[in-house]
Amino acid sequence: MSTEPPQPSLTERRKAATQLEIARAAAALFAERGPDGTTAEDIAQRAGVALRTFYRYFRSKQDAVGPLLSGGAERWRSLLATAEPGDAFAEVLERAVTEAFRMPDGDADEQLGWTLGLLRAAERDPALRAVWYRVNQDSEERLLPVLARLAGEEADPLEVRLAAAAATDSVRVALESWAATTDAPTDGPGSPAELAVRCLHELMGGMRLFRG
Repeated sequence: MSTEPPQPSLTERRKAATQLEIARAAAALFAERGPDGTTAEDIAQRAGVALRTFYRYFRSKQDAVGPLLSGGAERWRSLLATAEPGDAFAEVLERAVTEAFRMPDGDADEQLGWTLGLLRAAERDPALRAVWYRVNQDSEERLLPVLARLAGEEADPLEVRLAAAAATDSVRVALESWAATTDAPTDGPGSPAELAVRCLHELMGGMRLFRG
């Protein structure tokens, strides 16, 4: 039986594309003017959509960047979804998080660039930080069934739940630590991929799932 998730419909793809266009417009304006100097009207105008369209998808200007902040987590879950139950749990997680940050098509670098700017802006904007935390909470909830499938039916549900929380926090802490550095390298020592693997070992090293 196939484990691939169902493909989104044309309507869903168009909706996602519009949301991403608005998110990119918001992130660009935040970089230029800061969140305080940007309005929802500004974002809608930059994205080329009506203001009512903006509010159809987002409650506030800070909410608008959610699709950009969640892009990396979606890539990671997609990579994990290709693994099979019974594969070495630790190796699967490490490989997926590394590949998610190092996709060769340039999308990963673009994603990291947006994330870097938004995390630095969030240091001065509580509402933007709240969006970041909400994105991570949503990521954890979406990751749980993916890890449950990989862990197998006999895995302890509590440990699977802890694994989803620890894996999500590993990526979150890695990105926050990376964004706080001056040079913020995208590859090698100090990069998000290297930091995330370190965090995975620190937070999950004692789990039976991770040890195998």
